Amino acid sequence: MNNEELSDLEIAPASVVLRAARDFASALAETPQFREFEACAEQLQNDEAAQKAIRAFQEKQRSLQLMLMLNAVSPEDQAELERLRQEFISQPTVIAYFQAQAALTAICQMAGEMISQSIGINYASACGSGCCG
Repeated sequence: MNNEELSDLEIAPASVVLRAARDFASALAETPQFREFEACAEQLQNDEAAQKAIRAFQEKQRSLQLMLMLNAVSPEDQAELERLRQEFISQPTVIAYFQAQAALTAICQMAGEMISQSIGINYASACGSGCCG
C-alpha cells in the first residue's frame, strides 16, 4: 500500500481507538469465562501440589532439552517425562485451568469473528505477525 492509498483511508483518531479498546477489554473482563479463568489461574498459583508437579515436569524437560531436540531421549527418560507430564496434567486445578482457558479462548475467537464480520475483513489474519498475516 502506498502513501496515497493510506491517505485515502478513513482512520479513526487514536483517542477513539483507545476508548474502543478499553471498552472491549472492560466487556471481556466482565464475562463469566474471563472471571472463571482468573479464578482458576489464582487457584492454580496457590495449589502447592500442582506447582510441585509443574516444577518437576519442567525440570525434567529442561534437563532433556538438547536430547529432545535431537530426538535422542532414552525410552526410560521418555517414560519418566511422560509420567511427570501425566502427574502434572491430572491435577484438578490444572484441569480446571485448561478448561477455563479453552472457554476464554472460544469467547475471544467468537469476538474476533464478530469483529471480522463487522469490518468486512478477517480480523485475525489482519492482526497476525509477519508480512502475510
